[in-house]
Amino acid sequence: MPRLYGTSIMLREYQSDDLPWIRQWVNDPSIVYFLSDIFLYPHTSESTEAYLDAVMEGSADSRGFVIADIKDEAYIGQVNLDAIDWKNRVGRIGIVIGSSEYFGRGYGTEAMRMLISFAFLELNLNRLELEVYDYNERAIRSYLSCGFIQEGRLRERQYKNGRYIDVIQMGLLRSDWDKQGNIAKQ
Repeated sequence: MPRLYGTSIMLREYQSDDLPWIRQWVNDPSIVYFLSDIFLYPHTSESTEAYLDAVMEGSADSRGFVIADIKDEAYIGQVNLDAIDWKNRVGRIGIVIGSSEYFGRGYGTEAMRMLISFAFLELNLNRLELEVYDYNERAIRSYLSCGFIQEGRLRERQYKNGRYIDVIQMGLLRSDWDKQGNIAKQ
């Protein structure tokens, strides 16, 4: 896959040198609090290494990138298209910024915009989807600014930290993205 260059970040391929960076966040409660239940239990070094090996090897139904500093290619996080349905042209997005020191700098929003452009213009997808916990207000603002709309709410779908929370389903269609004038921005 090509490397994609933005203003302050690049989206690059996964590398074996990314393992220590992924290990740094994968069991960090302040990071995984916002992520799916696959992070409910501690991840071993072996399972993280197996995950990294699998994404470097690639699969037919996913495309993933490391979010990296544009100057030195240092790992910031990752953004992935998973469960790509090639027949119906649909992809599901997952994103993580791997350290709270990078929060609030716009890296996630820039990475999302770059991935959206890649998904629609290069992969010819028609629809992108994601799910977000209702308390993740920073992420919801970011997704809305990228053009996603709330399509559903799964009430009390997840049990986190002693309470039930809603899961918000969001989607973005290529036609809506085009109407927002995004092709002209490329």
